Amino acid sequence: MEGISLSSVTNTGNVWKSEQSKTSTPYEAQQDFASVLKESMNKVNEAQVESDNLTSKLANGEDVELHTVMIASKKASLTMQATLEVRNKVVEAYQEMMRMSI
Repeated sequence: MEGISLSSVTNTGNVWKSEQSKTSTPYEAQQDFASVLKESMNKVNEAQVESDNLTSKLANGEDVELHTVMIASKKASLTMQATLEVRNKVVEAYQEMMRMSI
């Protein structure tokens, strides 16, 4: 147990406190959330485009390693699956909130 450091675990409390001290308006929170979503979607799109480009190069007989194409394809597939799962959870949370009575 000598190699395990708990400094990263104890520092999370400081991060939480600094996040709580920041006050933001609902508009700012909405803009932050929207920017995170846009950035995530752009990364998914980039992975898909890279996979498509490498697949096209391989099909055209260009000098591309098969394992590189397969890794890019799997990466694109996994990022899409993860994005869909996050979307499903967000929709589920929204539906649950709509079912709540006030």
